[in-house]
Amino acid sequence: MTTAQSFRSDGHGSLARVGVAVCHGFTGSPVSVRAWSDFLADAGFSVNMPLLAGHGTTWQDLSRTPWEHWYRDFEAAYLELSSRCDTVFVAGLSMGGTLALRVAAKHAVGGVAAVNPVLTFGDPRAKYSGLLKHVLKSTPAIGDDIKAPGITEGAYARTPVAAVHELGKLLADTIALLPSVVAPTLVFRSSVDHVVPESSMALLKARIGAEEFEAVSLANSYHVATMDNDAQQIHSQSSDFFRRHARAI
Repeated sequence: MTTAQSFRSDGHGSLARVGVAVCHGFTGSPVSVRAWSDFLADAGFSVNMPLLAGHGTTWQDLSRTPWEHWYRDFEAAYLELSSRCDTVFVAGLSMGGTLALRVAAKHAVGGVAAVNPVLTFGDPRAKYSGLLKHVLKSTPAIGDDIKAPGITEGAYARTPVAAVHELGKLLADTIALLPSVVAPTLVFRSSVDHVVPESSMALLKARIGAEEFEAVSLANSYHVATMDNDAQQIHSQSSDFFRRHARAI
């Protein structure tokens, strides 16, 4: 089984100087995007897939981690690739997609590929997490929203309410920056997603500054689509997207 560790590849062949920073989601781990990262690395891309602060250990660790540390870790992966590549793309699942959009607002990325990025909450209680965190430490897990049987992303068994409050601050910050995301953007959206509401996609379409924006519907996957029935579609279409735009730059 793939472990919840970071992953890096130096790339090979004609794509070695094309980088892709890949990010996992909230309460999850690199397990959820490892197959995607492996596919890109095998194709020749340079890849950096970090383990975000507060993840891959215990939910109690996550409850003590500010959102800025999640962003810091993913931005560092992007910057590391930038030091050795001509073009760097950002990609991510769920909150990883959100972080990818924020990096794209701050840096001249080659493009963005996001899978079910989160910008709004589906659970109405989330808006009160700043108060609830003082009386309720955690809630049941939000992980493993996967249609294919027998697959787990290795997410925490509990969701820390304090971290939900931090996630809300990240979302508000990123929404304000969306007009600054001008790089070509490819978004995969599951037709059934029990974690991220459709309002996230509507908000992204309304606010993003990118002239080139493509939304791809995934008909046979739930939220963790990178481990679900449509994973191969994500792999191949994102790879084609990166190749196409690396040549255009």
